[in-house]
Amino acid sequence: MTARLDRELTAAELEAFGQELDALRQRTLADLGEADARYIRRVRGVVRWCCWSGRALLMLGWFPPTWLLGTFLLGLGKILENMELGHNVMHGQYDWMNDPEFVGRQYEWDIVGPADFWRHTHNHVHHTYTNVLGMDDDVGYGVVRLFPEQRWKPFYRWQPLWVTIQALLFQYAVAIQHLRLDKLVKGRISKEEVRPLTRQFGAKLVRQWGKDYVVFPLLALLFGANAMAVLAGNLVANLLRNLWTFLVIFCGHFTEKAAVFAPEVLEGETRGHWYLRQLRGSSNLSGGSLLHILTGNLSHQIEHHLFPDLPARRYADLAREVRLIAERYGQHYNCGTLWGQFSTVLRRIWIYRLPSAGMA
Repeated sequence: MTARLDRELTAAELEAFGQELDALRQRTLADLGEADARYIRRVRGVVRWCCWSGRALLMLGWFPPTWLLGTFLLGLGKILENMELGHNVMHGQYDWMNDPEFVGRQYEWDIVGPADFWRHTHNHVHHTYTNVLGMDDDVGYGVVRLFPEQRWKPFYRWQPLWVTIQALLFQYAVAIQHLRLDKLVKGRISKEEVRPLTRQFGAKLVRQWGKDYVVFPLLALLFGANAMAVLAGNLVANLLRNLWTFLVIFCGHFTEKAAVFAPEVLEGETRGHWYLRQLRGSSNLSGGSLLHILTGNLSHQIEHHLFPDLPARRYADLAREVRLIAERYGQHYNCGTLWGQFSTVLRRIWIYRLPSAGMA
């Protein structure tokens, strides 16, 4: 794999680097206003329209044009709700609106994982310890070796299979991550600590399955429609959302030029160091406005890691300035096409399945 070519910064340069990014963040915060509020409300409206239009079309049964379009619209609504609405709102990006529907700590999204799980494992743990081995559980999600610095384990030999299963069931993977079953198996936490979490997960699971796989198929029966067509449409829509979310997240974190860090990097870490770690550990995707919206603007993963609480719609503008700042300080700005970046992710999965590939 090709190594990054970043210039090491002096203490003075690191401080100046951090101050420039802090100033950029403050300028953006000061500029937030009605345009941002209108945007997120439009996104919410589009999500509702897609989901309800898709569900209505699925009531027409297996007729190919309507079933395919209904499934596509429902899947699109779920993707937008997951990526551009739920994920960004839960980061607190729109708390300043004082609108109960857009308060990050209260939002509950349309996947099986409780929002509280995500707010801890993602917002707190991942964004605090981004790509720090042993601290950030998102590095391989416990089942995939993606960097030579990760200690090799025998089950990594089969990681192309594990990754495929994870992609198909991605919403379940990110939910189970919070249960810390690995620590339970190793005896580091007790069943009593895990039990309330499993109950919370079970309750959310029942609600999601009940909505998608019971309520709407039963409504189809009530109206004389084909319940199996509705059930299948919901299954495929959830599958589309799982696969897309997996693709975007892996392309934002595990590309060829993404870096990982030893825990020692946290000792005495300054704001400048933290910004530098976010820059070096993240990967962007080039593309047009449609790609950015469908990814929840996580196509600008660098900017998201630098400024997770700024509205994601601002990332495209921020990216131009962040790239210039990175260039001034001799730092590689990792950006590529979706399929170009994903090809390097697949290469990592294949190469590092073996112990001979740079075992640390």
